[in-house]
Amino acid sequence: MNGDLVVQRPEGLYCPPGDFYIDPWRPVGRAVITHAHADHARVGHGHYLAATPSEGVLRARLGRELNLMTLPYGERITHHGVTVSLHPAGHVLGSAQVRLECGGQVWVASGDYKVAPDPTCAAFEPVRCEVFITESTFGLPIYRWLPDEELFADMNAWWAANAAAGRASVLACYSFGKAQRILAGVDPAIGPIVVHGAVEPLNRAYREAGVALPPTALVTDIPDKASLRRALVLCPPSATASTWLRRFGDSSVAFASGWMQLRGARRRGGYDRGFVLSDHADWPGLHRAIAATGASRVIVTHGSVPVMVRHLTEQGLRAEAFATEYGDDRIEADLEPPAA
Repeated sequence: MNGDLVVQRPEGLYCPPGDFYIDPWRPVGRAVITHAHADHARVGHGHYLAATPSEGVLRARLGRELNLMTLPYGERITHHGVTVSLHPAGHVLGSAQVRLECGGQVWVASGDYKVAPDPTCAAFEPVRCEVFITESTFGLPIYRWLPDEELFADMNAWWAANAAAGRASVLACYSFGKAQRILAGVDPAIGPIVVHGAVEPLNRAYREAGVALPPTALVTDIPDKASLRRALVLCPPSATASTWLRRFGDSSVAFASGWMQLRGARRRGGYDRGFVLSDHADWPGLHRAIAATGASRVIVTHGSVPVMVRHLTEQGLRAEAFATEYGDDRIEADLEPPAA
C-alpha cells in the first residue's frame, strides 16, 4: 500500500485497506456505488453498497435480485478498518459521495454531483476531507446554469405556446434524473404529460421513494388522441429519430442538457429548442463544492480534466487526475448531445 486510500486499478477506483472498489467498470467482489447511472453502476459485481434512497432505481436498472446492501445517509460502517459513510451528492435520486476514514486520513469520492437545488433528490452536502475526488463534466468557465425559476418559466412558455397552436411539445432528456427533475419543475396545468416507456419505470421508483411528481401516462394509455396535441412528451434522445415520434403528429422537438450552453449544439442535433439543464455542477458550482471540503489535494476523474487540474494547481492545491471510464455511455451520462 502506498498510503493512499484510493488508487487506480484496471477494474476501477480501489480502496486498498478496505479491499473494495468505488463505481468499478469491471466485475469485482465488492463495489460501493455512488449512483445508478450506467457508467457508475454496472452489472456483475458480487456485492453492492449504496445509499438507501437509491435502492429502487438500482434494482429497476440492474435487477431485482441484486446483492445490495443500503446505508442511510450519514450512517457509518467499518470494513477492514476503513470507516465508510455516504453523503448526499445532489446529482440524482440516491446519489452519494463516499467518505473513507482510515489511519488518520479522510478521503471523499464524489461520483457525480450538483450543487443547485433539486426537489427530486437530497441536496449536496459538503464533507470535510484532506483529499477530494471530483468530476469535471462541465469544468469550463463557459458553463454557468440559470436559476431553475427562469429555466422552467421558459420551458413552460414553450410548452404553452405549442399547446395553443395544437402542436405536441417533445422534450428529449435522459430517462433517469433529468426527466424527473423536469416533471417536478413544469406546470402540469398546461396539458397532459406523456412519457416514453423508458422513463415510466424510473418515475415509479421516484414515487415509491416519496418524490412528488405530476401524473404521467404512456401514449398507449391516452384514450383521447386529440389531447396529444397539447401534451408535453418526455423521451430519451434516441426516440426523437424513431417511428415512435410519429404518434404525436405535428410537434416541436427540444433537448434538455447542459450541452445546450454551447453555440451550435442545438443546430447540430436538429432540435427546434435547447434548454440548458444539467444534473452536474457548473463551473462555479464545482469550485464552491471543492472549496467547501477544505481539501488540500484534489483528484479529477472525468470531464474537462486538464483545465480543472491546471486551474486548481494555480489556486495552490495539489491537483492530479485519475484515468476512469466514467462517461463512456455518452448520452446516458449527459456528456454530449446526440449526433445529428
